Amino acid sequence: FFFFASNRKSGEPPLINGWIPYLGKALIFRKDAFKFLLDQQKKLGDIFTVHIAGRYITFIMDPFQYVYVIRNSKQLEFHEFADKMASKTFDYPALSKGKFPDLKENLHRIYQYLQGKPLDIISDHMMKNLQDIFEWKCSQATDWETEKMYKFCCSVMFEASFVTLYGRVPAADGRKVISEIRDKFIKFDASFPYLAANIPIELLGATKKVRKELIHHFLLQNMTKWLGGSKVVQARQDIFEKYELLGDYDKAAHHFAFLWASVGNTIPATFWAMYYLLRHPEALAAVRDEIDHLLQSTGQKRGPTYNIHLTREQLDNLVYLESALNESLRMCSSSMNIRISQEDFVLKLEGNQEVGLRKGDWIALYPQILHMDPEVYEDPKEYKFDRYIENGKKKTTFYKAGRKLKYFLMPFGSGISMCPGRFLAMNEMKMFLFLLLAHFDVELAENKAVRLDNSRMGLGILLPDVDIAFRYKLRS
Repeated sequence: FFFFASNRKSGEPPLINGWIPYLGKALIFRKDAFKFLLDQQKKLGDIFTVHIAGRYITFIMDPFQYVYVIRNSKQLEFHEFADKMASKTFDYPALSKGKFPDLKENLHRIYQYLQGKPLDIISDHMMKNLQDIFEWKCSQATDWETEKMYKFCCSVMFEASFVTLYGRVPAADGRKVISEIRDKFIKFDASFPYLAANIPIELLGATKKVRKELIHHFLLQNMTKWLGGSKVVQARQDIFEKYELLGDYDKAAHHFAFLWASVGNTIPATFWAMYYLLRHPEALAAVRDEIDHLLQSTGQKRGPTYNIHLTREQLDNLVYLESALNESLRMCSSSMNIRISQEDFVLKLEGNQEVGLRKGDWIALYPQILHMDPEVYEDPKEYKFDRYIENGKKKTTFYKAGRKLKYFLMPFGSGISMCPGRFLAMNEMKMFLFLLLAHFDVELAENKAVRLDNSRMGLGILLPDVDIAFRYKLRS
């Protein structure tokens, strides 16, 4: 490491610059960000700056200091950074440009359709669409059926999410059309980490062609043929129509970006939740017992010919299911919460600490460090399905150094960068697991370890490094 202290102003954190021009510490950071950051924390303390690919990123490692970053939304901005990255990744003009006045704010207001009563409506539609898919799966499963788990989760969640948001493709081969879109989506998604890292799409093989084909699926003449789309997508369409300078291709690119935001992290998160349950029989039994008890207490029957209805309150009261899901999110999420300094200023922290920041500097929180902190979570590398339960109720108090933490689980970001679709995403994953365990006996068909693929560190939910076979049959 080369520390160029002479370049640092008073109050600025120590700088880890690296010896490779421009790249700085990008290569070692990308290889294993978690280990790299822990090593620097041991050497330098809880605040330090790293030069990564032309960016100077100041990491705040102490979770008690997170609140001071999150609440400084005026000096530490997020939306402009996210807009620039998304516009390049999904090929639409940046919203921050003056020719689209108030478009960003108008789109943000639409997220009201993913909360409160509208959330209940879209969740009910998702439940129905999931049941239709599981009913079809049931019709195929006369005995034990074996499939690859990630492929299974991807197939079910992509189709259910697509139909819920955008509507059904009325053609006779509608399911096949959605499968074709899904296959292209998977190819594009494999290149997402490189696009997010600002690597030109021209260097990524067929990715540019695949992206263009995906976007064309969302042109207005195609979307108008789909039946039963959601209010949130319709509201987005209505807003886009008000902007004459937004071309048809640009509008379609926005719709494609919304699809990616809806399933890009939910699919791998669903896989990990299912994988960990099947790896731990006691967890599987506890969650299944909770599901069976709810069905029995509400007079509902399980099986492919019965429709199951769950209210938001009933979903929220499935404490073992939610705890198991939260535990898998703790173990597989690796999001980096980024803010960009809008001016030269001094960030004031707890304990009279101050951090000098320059305009354009990045500030980053890396919650995976918190999620794997043995002071907060005993044996953090172990999956404990009931970690978020205490005395039969949800546990929401966690401590570090004897102090209660405000933030202890952060798979969906924080503050102004928190995922607006997090409530729907949690409902979708709960409903998937509920229906899977209500309808089927499930077990692993291979005895091999599946590990986290670190290529998406900092970008959300990590993917598995390999797929794994499982088998399922109708419960008697």
